[in-house]
Amino acid sequence: MLTLKHKSLFNWSGGKDSSLCLYHALSDERFDIQYLLTTVNGKYKRVSMHGVSENFLDDQAASIGLPLRKIYLPEFPTMDEYETIISKELEEAKNNGINISIFGDIFLEDLRKYREKQLEKKGFKAMFPLWKRDTMDVAKEFIELGFKAIIVSVDGRYLDKSFAGRMYDKSFIDDLPVSVDPCGENGEFHSFVFDGPIFSKPIQFEKGKTVYKEYKSHNKEEPNKNIGFWYCDLIRS
Repeated sequence: MLTLKHKSLFNWSGGKDSSLCLYHALSDERFDIQYLLTTVNGKYKRVSMHGVSENFLDDQAASIGLPLRKIYLPEFPTMDEYETIISKELEEAKNNGINISIFGDIFLEDLRKYREKQLEKKGFKAMFPLWKRDTMDVAKEFIELGFKAIIVSVDGRYLDKSFAGRMYDKSFIDDLPVSVDPCGENGEFHSFVFDGPIFSKPIQFEKGKTVYKEYKSHNKEEPNKNIGFWYCDLIRS
């Protein structure tokens, strides 16, 4: 158990679970958060899976008041490439006295085990402030605290185009199919948070076009099947 304040890095996506997790981590006496860390698609300069321009990450970090470090990844990195890049980042963090890495994951057991295994190799401890909470409770707390978010990406296997670009509110949650997690924890949708208690001022943006993109499946059982996503582009106002 952590009893002293430890230098920590926070894995930041810019989305709702990440924002709520940071809200709790900032008030946790165990963590001395040094900076936000985000992976960015090096080709398009956008947040992986979310499709949000890195400029909005800069705006979020400035409003939160924490430094932001970006890890630029190849468009389609192999696991070896990904782990090599992350390992280098962790080594630098370790040299600066950081030994805690904080995540907003809620219930994906395999992902947690993977993170813990990789971090342990570098002498880090992974922390999950939202772990095993009921995702409907997490969604309600996010909204009740005054956070505001827009849906920027939806997986076409679960949701149609109409869900992209909507505000993440009670109406959105009520309209979700019963098979879709209210926090999108299975990757059904992703969000961009533009206001709330961790921000000194709202992030300004305008909604752009909603576009559809397909990606090759990495599922060994369906190697030739593409996966489609709807993205709502955000534009600086």
